[in-house]
Amino acid sequence: MSRFNYGGQAVMEGVMMRGEREWAVAARDPKGEIVAHHETLPAAYRSPWLKLPLLRGLISLWDSLGLGMRALLWSSDVALGEEEEVRIAGPLAWGTVAVSLALGIGLFFLLPMFLTSLIDRYIPSGLLSNLVEGGLRLGIFIGYIALIGLWPEIQRVFAYHGAEHKTINAYEAGAPLTPEAVATYSRVHTRCGTGFMLLVLVIFVALATLMGRPSLLLRLASRIVLIPIVAGIAYEIIKFSARHYQQSALVRAIMAPGLALQRLTTREPESDMLEVAIHSLRLVLRAEGLLEQDIETPAPAGLPVGTVVTSQAVEGAEDAHGN
Repeated sequence: MSRFNYGGQAVMEGVMMRGEREWAVAARDPKGEIVAHHETLPAAYRSPWLKLPLLRGLISLWDSLGLGMRALLWSSDVALGEEEEVRIAGPLAWGTVAVSLALGIGLFFLLPMFLTSLIDRYIPSGLLSNLVEGGLRLGIFIGYIALIGLWPEIQRVFAYHGAEHKTINAYEAGAPLTPEAVATYSRVHTRCGTGFMLLVLVIFVALATLMGRPSLLLRLASRIVLIPIVAGIAYEIIKFSARHYQQSALVRAIMAPGLALQRLTTREPESDMLEVAIHSLRLVLRAEGLLEQDIETPAPAGLPVGTVVTSQAVEGAEDAHGN
């Protein structure tokens, strides 16, 4: 099996999967058919810069946000039954990424700082002040996840998130890529973005406590400067932990909170959701020469080049090692 770590993301009524050279997204349209799109990743994904520790985490994170947003916009049009051509690139995608990133930074990083500043005069020490800020940050993050998980539409996205994890877990175990086989695997995964975000927030608290209690302006600047540094560190820890999870009890203990939190961001998927996730991964594996060709029907008019449609359940008893 390839040593490359395949990954993905849940989208509207579907799943995006990313490979070493290819990426694909599959979603169900209102007719119940699986509509899929795949592309070759830009050459930049194989740049030597992506192999440098810390820096590779920042580059991968930013580009994953862009790729994920493109897939999300595409899947939204498919899920809503849009007949016009789906455009998944350009200023709209990157503009949405920028706005989403700004809102995330404001909600999870800057808001806790300002809330702490309102009561900072009553906190006796800088260490305690930073711990209060960190506690607020973690509370807002977990509360946000729990709150949006009450929304039925988000619950379906979380179920597709579970389908994505189950499919990746099955592939990495060498199991057949069938809904029946994939359904038996765990819906949590060591490389999940939920665990990454939790680790980012914990490391953020640890580093912030070393900075004492500067003025509000310096505190604001330090929080912004820390974000890319912490993201790079968290990325390396996630990669290391994923490699050594089975061998090290200490690594399993470190990863346990992130895995537990995934119980909030995943749901048990239905069989038809597993079919979509499997279809997306199979497109990537096939494009990278790890699976034989599937039989497909032509895409309907109006969908972009690279789009395929199937109205049948995804089948394929091939071993995930491929030929």
